[in-house]
Amino acid sequence: MEVLRPQLVRIGGRIYRKNPIQEQTYQHEEDDEDFYQGFVECAEEPCDAYEVVPTQQGFRCTVKAPSLLYKHIVGKRGDTRKKLEVETKTSISIPKPGQEGEIVITGQHRSGVISARTRIDVLLLTFRRKQPFTHFLAFFLNEVEVQERFLKFQEEVLEKCSMDHGVDSTIFQNPKKLHLTIGMLVLLSEQEIQQTCEMLQQCKEEFIDGISGGKPLEVEMAGIEYMNDDPGMVDVLYAKVHMKDGSNRLQELVDRVLERFQASGLIVKEWNSVKLHATVMNTLFRKDPNAV
Repeated sequence: MEVLRPQLVRIGGRIYRKNPIQEQTYQHEEDDEDFYQGFVECAEEPCDAYEVVPTQQGFRCTVKAPSLLYKHIVGKRGDTRKKLEVETKTSISIPKPGQEGEIVITGQHRSGVISARTRIDVLLLTFRRKQPFTHFLAFFLNEVEVQERFLKFQEEVLEKCSMDHGVDSTIFQNPKKLHLTIGMLVLLSEQEIQQTCEMLQQCKEEFIDGISGGKPLEVEMAGIEYMNDDPGMVDVLYAKVHMKDGSNRLQELVDRVLERFQASGLIVKEWNSVKLHATVMNTLFRKDPNAV
């Protein structure tokens, strides 16, 4: 992280700079027991939302999770699972690596099973957030007319600004990939991909058709803004998008889709509303990272 480009964090409707600090990092991702030691006291509160089933031996609860995250529950040499089992007085069964299935928690006491489930959920959420994004929800804005207008914009910018610092043809978006992003996702299994498809279909049936009237929404891309609070250090330039009829229907639609996916846990909640924009220039597209 550069001092002049700190991460921005939204808290309570305000945006704060997250300044870099010196902190300890671990060389091995597998050292999950170190992380577990730090969070265990924060996950003690019981949760009645879990489905805990009585059995002849006590109680049982299952957790659905992609196999890619199993290793974070097991921990290095199995230490994380052992610690969980000892401290909650439960037994935790985890499918073998590469096998999809459910994590099964059993124990004689309901409170212990719930405690183990809560801690496992914290671990899963934490390490899911560390995974790179795999998919994104978006509306494509690549109609032929839009592509033609975008290419005209690119031509004019290069004609007038090609001598300006950092401006070249490689930082422009591909016209065929112009889109309006709703949210970024981390989908780690075929089941999660299928769940996403089903949720989109539910959104369509429950409110998208109602908001759109069953017809395509006509939007307009007009005006540009930059993704920074310093015009001298711009990395992203985007086009503003709004409804042609001046209504708020597009914003309402994307916000409700975002809310639904945040509630499901498929999108991490960072924002309460979608910022409607279409990226037209981004320095990450640059082919030569030294050409700055």
